[in-house]
Amino acid sequence: MTNTVTNLDGFGSVTGVPKLPEGFRDLFRSYRVEANGIGLHAVIGGEGPPLLLLGGWPQNWFAWRYLMLPLSRDFTVIAVDPRGVGLSEKPADGYDADTLADDMFALMDALGHARFSMVGHDVGLWVGYAMAADRPDRIERIALGEAIVPGLSPSPPLLSDDRWTSDFLWHFNFNRAQGVNERLVEGREDLYFGYQFDTKAGSVAGFPAYGKEFYIETLRRVPGALKASFDYYRAIDESIPQYRRRKATKIEVPVLAFSGALACGDMVANELRSVALNVESVVIPDCGHYPAEEQPAALLDALQRFLRLS
Repeated sequence: MTNTVTNLDGFGSVTGVPKLPEGFRDLFRSYRVEANGIGLHAVIGGEGPPLLLLGGWPQNWFAWRYLMLPLSRDFTVIAVDPRGVGLSEKPADGYDADTLADDMFALMDALGHARFSMVGHDVGLWVGYAMAADRPDRIERIALGEAIVPGLSPSPPLLSDDRWTSDFLWHFNFNRAQGVNERLVEGREDLYFGYQFDTKAGSVAGFPAYGKEFYIETLRRVPGALKASFDYYRAIDESIPQYRRRKATKIEVPVLAFSGALACGDMVANELRSVALNVESVVIPDCGHYPAEEQPAALLDALQRFLRLS
């Protein structure tokens, strides 16, 4: 270890999470990595070219657990908690697109990886888009799933005629509120976040109950985690013009758009094709918003085929 990369243990690390796949702890370790002025938690293991996994709200690195061991046969896998999430530091600001992208490049610099492939889900898609737009020289290939980027496409109406759209996206405006949302959710994390998982998954039974319980316990137990989870959405005010600025140049990095047929469906590929030149697409049947946990085998197959082309 170096001064910028140190071992990390305890709740939320590899040593303090439930029901990891057999053999996971033999290969993967948790580290604190100093990057862009903050400490980030990264779970690292495997051999081969570097592969960065960046998840979304309200999850953390644990979302990738089913995919990490098989991916580690071909890649050095780095699954990260971005700022404000899990065991990473939770500064008062810096949740805008520019800063989050800088965090990830600084993380990979600290780990010695000048060029790498990446998978981003949900908010991880937002950040991955910014990274591929800013530094195509550093991104080998990128898979992006289950989100649309604020400001790139026309926003859905606040009062949508379509009930599904309202049910799927209402959390954006709730999370974006200032201050009141923490007061409403604190002590009721299981109600609010449990509802998010239950309604955005393809089915309640299709999302692992122990995973949902772990994410909710993290938001309840880790100081600052609840506030930071909302700060990602409050920072959309800053991020929208940052994303729009990037539309001027189309991404040349090869892109895989992935989604659940019961969630974003064709929306991900349609938007990414408006900002990128080389986009493949996979829509996973019988899957909601969380492909890595609802249909991990299908997502793994798509990722392996796409990433091995490099």
